[in-house]
Amino acid sequence: MSGRVLIAGIGNIFLGDDAFGVEVVRPLLDQPIPDRVDVVDYGIRGVHLAYDLLEGRYGALVLVDALPMDEPPGTLSVLEVDLDDPQWTTRDEDHSGPDGHGLDPGAVLRLVAQLGVRISRVVVVGCQPGALAEDMALTEPVQAAVEPARALALRIAREEADRLIGEERVRTRA
Repeated sequence: MSGRVLIAGIGNIFLGDDAFGVEVVRPLLDQPIPDRVDVVDYGIRGVHLAYDLLEGRYGALVLVDALPMDEPPGTLSVLEVDLDDPQWTTRDEDHSGPDGHGLDPGAVLRLVAQLGVRISRVVVVGCQPGALAEDMALTEPVQAAVEPARALALRIAREEADRLIGEERVRTRA
């Protein structure tokens, strides 16, 4: 398992608030970020996210995405995904495999877990969308959540990079 952390922005820029994850990570691409942290705007390219995770470079993943939670629009939430939970490793017998044209974040995580790639921590920084209609702008409450979500994703990534470095040091001493 690598000591790198990936911040992945997810979303469709043509569907209003679905672009939340993309809007959070885009400015990070042009500014200094913590050591051992990578930032990628995956948009709707789940297959690219899957390939990057399957390479085994990342010990932690911070997904940033619109997340329906039955909360007021703009509400932020941090969820931890347990890839050891059987829901991620159980194969769906009614489905022949992942659809490369429709790998949403859940399908990517399921594929990665089923193929045995170890990611020690997966965290989702989610935002309750207000509108998912054809529009290239975020609603006001979701736009207001972008900067706090950006700071939150960076804080989590920094903490995870430090944790992974600490674990790496312990392993090399043993």
